[in-house]
Amino acid sequence: MVEVPQMRRLVGKNALVTGGATGIGEAIAVRFAQEGANVAINYLSAPELAERAQEMAQQACDIIRAQECQAIVVQTDISDEDAVAGMFKEVLDRWGRLDILVNNAGIQRECPSDQMSMREFDEVVAVNLRGAYLCAREALRHFLSRGGGGVIVNDSSVHQAIPKPKFIGYSVSKGGMGNLTRTLALEYADRGIRVNAVGPGAIATPMNEAWINDPHRRKEVERHIPVGRVGMPEEIAAVAAFLASDDASYITGQTIFADGGLTLYADFRTDWSSEQ
Repeated sequence: MVEVPQMRRLVGKNALVTGGATGIGEAIAVRFAQEGANVAINYLSAPELAERAQEMAQQACDIIRAQECQAIVVQTDISDEDAVAGMFKEVLDRWGRLDILVNNAGIQRECPSDQMSMREFDEVVAVNLRGAYLCAREALRHFLSRGGGGVIVNDSSVHQAIPKPKFIGYSVSKGGMGNLTRTLALEYADRGIRVNAVGPGAIATPMNEAWINDPHRRKEVERHIPVGRVGMPEEIAAVAAFLASDDASYITGQTIFADGGLTLYADFRTDWSSEQ
């Protein structure tokens, strides 16, 4: 468990976290508030889950307000260009300024690549990559219009670097997220805008609950992780808070993999590839 931070590095900052009602997004929203930021929580859920999603978003807001910070809930489909513009308008009408964008919203669909429909593929890429770009574009326009720079933190994945068979849309979207991060960082670095990403490994979130709650499957996953356990959303939130803060003022265009060593390729702990 990650302890509540003693430092308050984000006091006076306004942040928008997409997909902030649950999982890593919720943990980031709460951590930012613990560090002093006002937080706008974006969420979107299927109609049959809308009531539950709204309830979860409201619960996150209550936690944020308990930190004596302001909170806003904004239900928006981030893959929709007009909806994203409307979301930013709503947040800016309320606060007048945005300092930090966290592109966290993401989905995945499991299917053999030769069987995946274009609808399923497009749906994943639309949320994970198109949505991240649309939000980044609006944030950049705001940062440039007011001057003084700003911060974008993208929630990527170890699958930015590691292939994920049967999840082609997810792998492609996260590979694109890595390049989106680097390209925007390079393009806007001289205007005080930093763009970085955190790349989570196997994290205990609702997206992974199918194997998180199955002891056998969980053990199989953890067997591949050098530190021997799955990560917690709060551990990813700690990295995001660092990247959003002035402690990371000289870091841009980077992806920090918070994965328990998963990207070290644990199967190479033995010398099977070099044995005579």
